[in-house]
Amino acid sequence: MRNDFCAFILSHGRANNIKTLKALQKGHYTGRWYIVIDNEDDQEEEYRKRYPGHVLQFDKLAVSKTFDTADTEENRRTIVYARNACFDLAREVGCKYFLELDDDYNVFEHKVSIGGKLKGIPCTDLDRLFTAMVEYLESSGAVTIAFAQGGDFIGGKDGTAAKKALLRKAMNTFFCSVDRPFQFVGRINEDVNTYTRMGQTGKLVLTITDVSITQTTTQKNAGGMSGVYIDGGTYFKSFYSILFSPSCVTINAMGDTHKRIHHNVHWRYCAAQILNERYKKGGSPCPVAHTPTASPI
Repeated sequence: MRNDFCAFILSHGRANNIKTLKALQKGHYTGRWYIVIDNEDDQEEEYRKRYPGHVLQFDKLAVSKTFDTADTEENRRTIVYARNACFDLAREVGCKYFLELDDDYNVFEHKVSIGGKLKGIPCTDLDRLFTAMVEYLESSGAVTIAFAQGGDFIGGKDGTAAKKALLRKAMNTFFCSVDRPFQFVGRINEDVNTYTRMGQTGKLVLTITDVSITQTTTQKNAGGMSGVYIDGGTYFKSFYSILFSPSCVTINAMGDTHKRIHHNVHWRYCAAQILNERYKKGGSPCPVAHTPTASPI
């Protein structure tokens, strides 16, 4: 694995249950890795005892003053602080590129169509996969790129993610470069808040659908952000994204029998789009009764 890259596992209150580390080992990852904790975690000593030389700590209150949390809450039980701290931590350990991971992943898997069905094949060479992702991050000019998640594949081989190589969002896993720093915003739902705001301002954010991560259901995994989601659920967190992007994010009901409130991104108004060259100034005249069409890139 290249020596200018490291994997950060962002954790809080789970010193005895970091599933992602096992997932990295199953994928034969040989590169540098660190567990990122904050100075408000009462399990600090247990982390340091279990993972000597692999624990990085940041000042949570100090980081909270560097970005817009979108509220006046003093409750800092969310991951956004660690996400924003990673850029400085990467510089501290001498890495240009890094990957942000939650601590509850079970497996990294390739998504392939076999026998007319979409299958997940566990990745056995994460070094090669991560290197390819870093190279694509650099060549694409994207601010960050991510792996897909299980929810992206609703509908199986006929779903949106299975039909598209790229999606204009990034959630949960983030490949980043210290040369392209950005800030996650909003105390809750920070990934959606951030990719919608960046999409509206012309920044390229991508999900690679050939690879997916699977993780433990949040509310069933003690520690981390479970308490926050149990307190407010998806109804509460979805409104943070509306605060940041009211022109393209709305509230929607998801599910069949058991419905829940969730955010809904209207991509026509979110991501920068490419117009046909015939609509440029000085180009051929536009048909009078025709409205220019555009497609998300």
